[in-house]
Amino acid sequence: METGENTIRKQRQVLLFFVFLCMPKAGSEPRRFSVAEEMESGSFVGNVIKALGLEMGELSNRGARVVFEGVRQYLQFNRKTWDLLVKEKLDREELCGPTVSCVLPFQILLENPLQIFLAELLVEDINDHSPIFLDNEMLLKIPESSLPGKIIRLDGAQDLDVGINSLQNYTVSPNPHFQVQIRARSEGRKYPELVLNKALDREELPEIRLTLTALDGGSPPRSGTAQIRVLIVDVNDNAPEFGRQNYEVRIPENSPPGSLVVEVHAADLDTGNYGEIFYTFSDASEDIRKTFKIDGSSGEISLIKTVDFEATQFYEIDIEATDGGGLSGKCTVVIHVIDLNDNLPKLTISSITNPIPENSPETVVAVFRVSDLDSGENGRMVCSIQDDLPFSLKPSVENYYTLVTEGALDRERRAEYNITITVMDLGSPRLKTEHNITIWISDINDNPPVFTLTAYKLYLQENNSPALHIGSVSARDRDSGINAKVTYSLLPPENGDLPLFSYISINSDNGHLYALRSLDYEAIQAFQFTVTATDGGSPSLSSQALVQVVVQDMNDNSPFVLYPLQNGTAPCNDLVPRTAEPGYLVTKVVAVDRDWGQNSWLSYQLLKATDPGLFTVWAHNGEVRTARPISDRDAIKQRLLVLVKDNGQPPLSTAATLNVLLVYGFSEPYMQFPDAPKEQVQTGSLTTYLVISLASVSFLFLVSVIMFIAIRLWKRNRDASDGSQFEPNGPFPGYLLDANGTGTLSQSYQYEMCLTSGSWTNEFKFLKPIIPRNPKILFPSTKFLE
Repeated sequence: METGENTIRKQRQVLLFFVFLCMPKAGSEPRRFSVAEEMESGSFVGNVIKALGLEMGELSNRGARVVFEGVRQYLQFNRKTWDLLVKEKLDREELCGPTVSCVLPFQILLENPLQIFLAELLVEDINDHSPIFLDNEMLLKIPESSLPGKIIRLDGAQDLDVGINSLQNYTVSPNPHFQVQIRARSEGRKYPELVLNKALDREELPEIRLTLTALDGGSPPRSGTAQIRVLIVDVNDNAPEFGRQNYEVRIPENSPPGSLVVEVHAADLDTGNYGEIFYTFSDASEDIRKTFKIDGSSGEISLIKTVDFEATQFYEIDIEATDGGGLSGKCTVVIHVIDLNDNLPKLTISSITNPIPENSPETVVAVFRVSDLDSGENGRMVCSIQDDLPFSLKPSVENYYTLVTEGALDRERRAEYNITITVMDLGSPRLKTEHNITIWISDINDNPPVFTLTAYKLYLQENNSPALHIGSVSARDRDSGINAKVTYSLLPPENGDLPLFSYISINSDNGHLYALRSLDYEAIQAFQFTVTATDGGSPSLSSQALVQVVVQDMNDNSPFVLYPLQNGTAPCNDLVPRTAEPGYLVTKVVAVDRDWGQNSWLSYQLLKATDPGLFTVWAHNGEVRTARPISDRDAIKQRLLVLVKDNGQPPLSTAATLNVLLVYGFSEPYMQFPDAPKEQVQTGSLTTYLVISLASVSFLFLVSVIMFIAIRLWKRNRDASDGSQFEPNGPFPGYLLDANGTGTLSQSYQYEMCLTSGSWTNEFKFLKPIIPRNPKILFPSTKFLE
């Protein structure tokens, strides 16, 4: 039995030869510890620090622990002194049976990094069992014709102890006929033989009673006794003889009960009762008697229960054939149990790390050991996992394996792995065991928030109410937990031109944007800013998105009349010759609107006139033209009320008043007529006024030409810096153009100074457009008269 164990151990050493070459020396030389059996729990076995040459702090930091094969753990650590202590009472006979050297292999496992120390626990035997005879009384029949020196083999006693504590000697009670001598089997077990010293006489002594005592070698020695009853029988001169002294058979394990193992046969030359043979087990152990049975008449040996190769590899049974006269013969049957692949491989997890952080390099996830009770090819094992996983198995010593990651893992790609470890033996048929491990990947902050858009464009109507929700930005973080919590904030502008924080506010939790105050399109049409999304990791990660806010115009500005001026100064009168044809261009109402788009589209309408049928106003450009020929009945002074209306919803409007004088040619002197005439103008003074007017106009014309040239030269220098007639921040925008060519200010007009006065001591200056006779010819310049 010991030879079989050595053979299996050598096979495993060959299989792990290359593994041992790659491992540290910690696993090459087993450390041996010893302890006597039946020691109380907590008894001292040895000190690991001295045995391994390690530091006490190193054992604590690296999580040292003891690992035995199987479920039971026989030793434990004292975490303060790192002494090995007995965890539970050890029964050497229960653990190792008749094996002389009871060695329990175990490992001392250190982690971070993984290191395995091989060790052995030698359980020393104590003399705690007495020799026991299975039969309290043995019946011997000896022919009286037996000669001195005859040897009669006896059933020996059994002692569960080993070594010096095992059975060492036999004695027989003092008598003149017999003495006992000791023999040893091939495996070392001793048995007694009774030797006849003096011839027997049945008539003198038909029965002899002896006491056989078995002694072990313990201190003090233990003993056991059995009674021997010797019956002296008549002469039977032929003993049964077996055809073979040794039978050797093989049976497969797990054979069903009742299976025939072997049939032994003995022959006796005697006849009658002396020739009848009865077969029995001789000196058979209790295990043999519970496993096998023999038919006393036929000598057939069969199974009582199944045999297990992993428990016992072979049986040696002595068979005794006894005839009717008491003579007997013996043979030995050796039964070898053939191993079958009937044991599943076993996987035992020693340690596991779960969860494991993402982005970590090669990490030890689990340490486990595999075992198979079968032997040979049936006990060789192969471990594997799925091919599509970023994990690998690495062999270690004593059938230990480590499950490690092949590289950094990304939780955002996969947060959980279901790993199936398959352990398969190489027997026939192959058996396998599967063990499932679920590994979770813990998150680290390796992903910044990502906005759903790189740039947002929001539209807001002017004159909004304060704290109005104008839109939202949104960012997502692929991490989890606090690493995925996104906080929004506004990035201060690089230049301080725009007081951003007085215009916009953002909700840090959900990214909602609010306008803090009412915006005016005429003051600001659009602005942009940057929103930052920051996660809650450590260190935190962030990203940015550009937000553009476009202010939409509302119709909140009424049209403003540029000409004629409506500021309460003396009105400017337009002159129309009475000879003017229908369609004659009298003047043009010039107006602008600070709004944008259709809110700035202007239309003109004649609301009221002194003579409603004389004039008409073009709706799109504000030109005032004659509708019919002028008659003598028409009043000299005509007052027109023109309504300027924009195209907004609702529309806004402004009224402009025009004064038109009907004259006989432009040589007539111009005078301002009050709304209610104060005095009658003498007809005789008209000529005087016309002369004065013509002289004044000629003088002013010359002055205006000189001023025009000077101003044009000055404006050319100023246009390089100003860029337009009106400042951008002034009351009127600098882009008053009509896309259709028919709206406000689509053409340029010349202006001249109109003088009005109640008397020559009061003079007022104002501008008046000079209308060309051909309305299709326009002059792209403006005169300023001073």
